[in-house]
Amino acid sequence: MALRETQKYFDVLDLRRNSFYPSVDDGVNILNLSINEAVNDNSLKHIASTFDYENHCLREGFQDNGRPIITFSNILNHNVFPLAEILKEVLEVGQREMGKPVEIEFAVNLHRPKGKPKIFNLLQIRPIVENFETIDVPLENIPWKDTIIYANTALGNGIMNDITDFVYVKPEAFNPAKNHETAQRVGRLNDEFLKWKRNYVLVGPGRWGSNDPWLGIPVKWPQISAARIIVESGLSHYRIDPSQGTHFFQNLTSFRVGYFTINPFINDGFYDLEYLAKFTPVFEDDVLRHIRFLKPMKIMIDGKKSKGVIMKL
Repeated sequence: MALRETQKYFDVLDLRRNSFYPSVDDGVNILNLSINEAVNDNSLKHIASTFDYENHCLREGFQDNGRPIITFSNILNHNVFPLAEILKEVLEVGQREMGKPVEIEFAVNLHRPKGKPKIFNLLQIRPIVENFETIDVPLENIPWKDTIIYANTALGNGIMNDITDFVYVKPEAFNPAKNHETAQRVGRLNDEFLKWKRNYVLVGPGRWGSNDPWLGIPVKWPQISAARIIVESGLSHYRIDPSQGTHFFQNLTSFRVGYFTINPFINDGFYDLEYLAKFTPVFEDDVLRHIRFLKPMKIMIDGKKSKGVIMKL
């Protein structure tokens, strides 16, 4: 399990003079490198254990005669750096001062000259919005045929009865090679919703906001900021796992945005494109389709059971 699940790649900021360039896009200058690159840089001293192939066991500390397994063992078990104590104190102080649970981002510099203390840097601290709204409807009993979308993986909670707009990327027109262009189109449509002061449901293949355009449409948050429900849908030839980005989920919770993941082709959720095709669009091009229903959709999310539905009218 350790060999299968261990981290194999890591992201770094590329500071080489020939390749670094300033940009407002936080996704540039990022390299995705193999753990072997960290081995060459001698960066695994405190964070890796070693799988001993000869004896089939996991040894603490990094050694040259085995495969590195990222465990943070020296930090967590041997307190080379008091990370747990620091995090505990920062979270307690943050929660006390902000009056609610917080999430943080931090960086640690372990490579310091001998005799110099290691450095913990607090980069961000943000409150986690709590939602106490409950839902009493057993969503698992709703027939799929009565829904536009049924998701077995959903974040959020509560009932929405005020959204009439539904925007989706047409599956037959989806081309990962054009995801940057699609992101720009979605952003322009989102600007119109902001002018109208309207919210909408947004559905598309892959991960919304992915830094890797081959995994999904690489929108930034301002390009989808008017969406109240975001749905990530797999295709028969394009299966996706749920997004896991911290900033992504912080925005979802802060702005009370619902999030669904569906993969209908493997019977994981439901997406009725035939139903949507019956409606005349407000806007349509070769990639996007925008429908405005005469009455608001009924959207229900049960965060405890991770289920969400968008009902047909």
